[in-house]
Formats: sequence, structure tokens, C-alpha cells
Amino acid sequence: MTNLSSLIVLNAKRWRAAKLTRDASGPARRLVAARARYQSVSATTGVPWFVIAVIHMRESAQDWRRSLAQGDPWDRVSTHVPKGRGPFRSWEDAAIDALADCPPYAARWRDWSTGGALTLIEQYNGLGYARRGQPSPYLWAGTDQYSRGKYVADGRFDPQVVDPQPGCAALLRAMQQLDAAIDFGIPAATAVAAVAAAPAAPAPSITNPAPGSLGAWIASFFRKGK
Repeated sequence: MTNLSSLIVLNAKRWRAAKLTRDASGPARRLVAARARYQSVSATTGVPWFVIAVIHMRESAQDWRRSLAQGDPWDRVSTHVPKGRGPFRSWEDAAIDALADCPPYAARWRDWSTGGALTLIEQYNGLGYARRGQPSPYLWAGTDQYSRGKYVADGRFDPQVVDPQPGCAALLRAMQQLDAAIDFGIPAATAVAAVAAAPAAPAPSITNPAPGSLGAWIASFFRKGK
């Protein structure tokens, strides 16, 4: 079983070191141009719009007729994993289903730091590369973090095949050059720690009564009488 915490750290390290080796500006422009449509799905699922965008590019070359889940047409029942989804009324409905109700359940993910977001994206494609100790081309194709090796069919890995598509990390790098507002959040653990470290609210007392209590009503009465 892959240790996700270790993979988050590793993907963050790769991101810091990564340099583009192919021009991904064309697909990046198309993804940024469709930001509003991705944001409508983000508003429902909590998944950052740019994460949805790069998954869309990898799953179906940003074809709006095909589902975010696996690239099958969304207006009929899917035949590829995840199978049996749909039909849906729109691309957006299919995308929400893919993120909320299909593995890896991206809408439940809370670590949208660089390493966390990239690890969620890697899970979306599968952890076969991580189990081999190799960078996933789904993420790293088009950067110097990947050279060759690809699953060409279910369970069939070819070490000589080079993934021709830009990976999600390459797309995100190119998108950031077009939209400086694309940024990653803080790790889930950091967010929890920050909440835990916040000073606790003072306990109710005579001078600080709880809202709605009898003490608060009495304090309000005397304030009005001043």
C-alpha cells in the first residue's frame, strides 16, 4: 500500500524542482479561458478549479462532450472505470458526480497544498507508478521529473514508452504563467494545527455572559439604563 503522506512530501519536492521540457502554453490557455465553467463545479465540490481543469485535459483533452471521470460520453452510461455512471444532464453534473461520488472522492480531500493537490491528482489516475517508485506521467510528463515509462493497458507497464501528453504538473506550471492567481492552499494538517493553536474564547462569566443567556439579558438591561 502506498504511503500517501510520503507521496505528498515527494510530489511537493518534485514540484519545487520541476522545469518544463515541452511547451504546454496552448492547452494551458484553453484551460484558463474556461475558468468560469470549472469554477461552477468547484463551488459545489470544493475542488480547486485549476485541479478540475487539468484532470479534464488529461481525461478527455478538454472535450466538453466527455465525462471528467474517465472520458466516456456523459450522456450515456459509462463503460470504462468508473463504470455504470450516468447518463447525466450536462458536463457539469457529470463532473460533480466524478469528484463527489467516484474514487478517489476528490470532494472529500482537504489538503490542497502543492504536494496534497498533486497527490490527489495522482490518485485520480492510479498509484501504480508510485508503487514502482516512479514519477507518474499523468503528473510529470513534459517536465524534467519524467523521462519514460507508461502503463499502456490495465496492468501492462512498458518502460520504453514516453507519454506524449503534457502531465498535470506541466499544465499547472504553464497555467500559472498566464494566471498569477492560481495558487495552492495550506496542508490540511497545518490548517488543523492553526485552529488548535488559536486562543480559546473566554469562558462565560458575570462580566462576559454567554449570548442569549439570562446574564446577557441583565447586562443589556443595565447598558440601556446608562
